[in-house]
Amino acid sequence: MAAKPVRKAQPALPPAMPTVDESRIDFETIEQFFFAYRDFISDPDAILARLGMGRAHHRVVYFVSRQPGLMVSDLLETLQITKQSLSRVLKHLIEAGYVRQMAGAKDRRERRLYPTLAGRELALALSEPQSLRIARAMEGLSPEKREAVKEFMKKMRGRDKNLPPADDEA
Repeated sequence: MAAKPVRKAQPALPPAMPTVDESRIDFETIEQFFFAYRDFISDPDAILARLGMGRAHHRVVYFVSRQPGLMVSDLLETLQITKQSLSRVLKHLIEAGYVRQMAGAKDRRERRLYPTLAGRELALALSEPQSLRIARAMEGLSPEKREAVKEFMKKMRGRDKNLPPADDEA
């Protein structure tokens, strides 16, 4: 007698979602964002891969370098992640010598983060190709159009406050 094929369990369907008018979705712009983001992070990703690091490390070293003395609590807020998500990445960056963690001068309970020289150099090496990509994209734009691009990006920021913090990576 032949064995019956085993059926794989189907993933649970999401709760009933409202019907969406597909004609109101700007698929072209959404796709441009996907492709722009993919390419924007490709150069830093290659550098990070050689160091055994990922995008979470990039975000942490970037913000710590941009704001030396940043409190861990402020970094959590900036990245909108949980302590658990940050802990592994921050521990790796500290052990690898890219970030220093020190107690606050006035309040010893504060944990403040500082880039080391290696951390600062890494942040700059990761930012340089991205800055060049931005410069090429903005080349030929008038000052008004450049400001419009920056304003558009500011308006794209923010997340749904009803969503929990991401638990995967920084």
